[in-house]
Amino acid sequence: MCLGVPAQIIEVVDNELHTLQVSLNGIKREVNGSCVWTENPQALVGRWALIHVGFAMSLLSDDEAQQTLAALAELGASEHEMEDFAGLNQAANIKEMDS
Repeated sequence: MCLGVPAQIIEVVDNELHTLQVSLNGIKREVNGSCVWTENPQALVGRWALIHVGFAMSLLSDDEAQQTLAALAELGASEHEMEDFAGLNQAANIKEMDS
C-alpha cells in the first residue's frame, strides 16, 4: 500500500516546471506542484501538501497535516509491535513444525 505524507512547502523552485521544495522533519525534497499550483504560487509557501511519489497531490490545513503526521507516527509504533508479535508467532510456528 502506498501512502501520501504531509510535508510543508518551503519554497517555489521553478515557476515554469511547477517545482516546489518541501520539508518534513528537516528533510527537504523537490516535488512537482502541478496538482496544487495557483496563479500566485508564492501563496503556497508555508502551506502543507500531501506528497505522493514526488507530487504534491493536494493541500492540507495545518490541523489535517498534524493529525495525519500523528497517525503515521502511531502506525510506526504499532508496526514495531506487530513485527514483534509476528516474530513470536513465527517462533511458535517453527516450534510446532519441530514437534
